[in-house]
Amino acid sequence: MRHPKVTYSTEAAFQALADPTRRAVLDLLRQGSQPAGQIARAFPISRPAISKHLRLLRRAHLVQERREGRHRMYQLNPEPLKAVDSWLEHYRVFWKANLNNLKAFVESEYAKETGKSE
Repeated sequence: MRHPKVTYSTEAAFQALADPTRRAVLDLLRQGSQPAGQIARAFPISRPAISKHLRLLRRAHLVQERREGRHRMYQLNPEPLKAVDSWLEHYRVFWKANLNNLKAFVESEYAKETGKSE
């Protein structure tokens, strides 16, 4: 059963981001548009394998493809990452609150042990 707030595009983005090679491709494209051949040369896997990764990234709308002469140029499309970031924000809030509570507890215990008050 799907969570009602998760959209298909968010699911596609998470599926695309699940693979370390696809994350590395996105990291590479943060530097700017690159032709498929140059992207493929940056990885120790076959060109057909990189093509499959690029296809999945296109389907998730994380990259955009355009033709320049004989070359297929790819560029990062960060828009779908906003949905991922929004989902992660709830966990940032959760961890910040828990870490603040832990800090307060440790400082309180330290004060008790050393006889120092805050």
